[in-house]
Amino acid sequence: MGGRFQGLFRTEDQRRVDPLTITDSHTRFLIETRITTQTVEGARAVFTRAFTTYGLPQAIRCDNGAPFGSQGAGGLTRLSAWWLKLGVEPHFIRPASPQENGRHERMHRTLKKQTSQPPAADAEEQQARFDEFRRHYNQERPHEALGQRPPADLYAPSPRAMPARIEDPWYDADHQVRRVGTRGQIKWRGDFAFISEAVVGELVGLAELENGDHVVRFCGRDLGLVDRRGVFRRFAPPRTGLRKTTEGATQQKLSTISPVQTVEDQPG
Repeated sequence: MGGRFQGLFRTEDQRRVDPLTITDSHTRFLIETRITTQTVEGARAVFTRAFTTYGLPQAIRCDNGAPFGSQGAGGLTRLSAWWLKLGVEPHFIRPASPQENGRHERMHRTLKKQTSQPPAADAEEQQARFDEFRRHYNQERPHEALGQRPPADLYAPSPRAMPARIEDPWYDADHQVRRVGTRGQIKWRGDFAFISEAVVGELVGLAELENGDHVVRFCGRDLGLVDRRGVFRRFAPPRTGLRKTTEGATQQKLSTISPVQTVEDQPG
């Protein structure tokens, strides 16, 4: 599964529409092309529909821009923190490395060419064009990398169903557990330590290290360290080895999500 905000479409009534596309990078199956807002809420609604229909992927490859990634602890936003609670790993590409989403980039060039000229009259007509493009792309268009077969011939939904209820994360007994408050803070040794607004309302676990610092974890993702003075130092998102999995068809099935506002403005 994979996705991206394109943000290159403007209808005749001068409305800018931002389709969020979701693909399976293993088979190139185009799961969704949906006009929505470039917000956590807009994206989450589209992903909820995709996860409910096609199941949960193991991981989602995404760039570092909102609403998918941030400069905060672990690179998380409320959207990617939600993925973690679902057992879906956000894999962030290296900054300024769109080639790591190469398949999705190529699909978007085709999408733009076939659906934006001439401009649609309004968003409803533009969405209808996206729907037809998705049908043709999946069921009729042959892909050289797939032996000239369309993606629908090879794609199978994930066996991991979208849960009806999302449970709080579980932490080992050696962790101290705190719930993050509305300002992104936790109570810690008589004071407050700011962790991240991405995990407001969530449970985080703190494990003590040999030097007395505590590593802060959320759903298995290390967010940063609270030192002995109670000061939190955030970790950057892990990116090790992403270049090796970009094009390998036999590698783990990763999504290829790249939020893009315009051709000139690609968040790193």
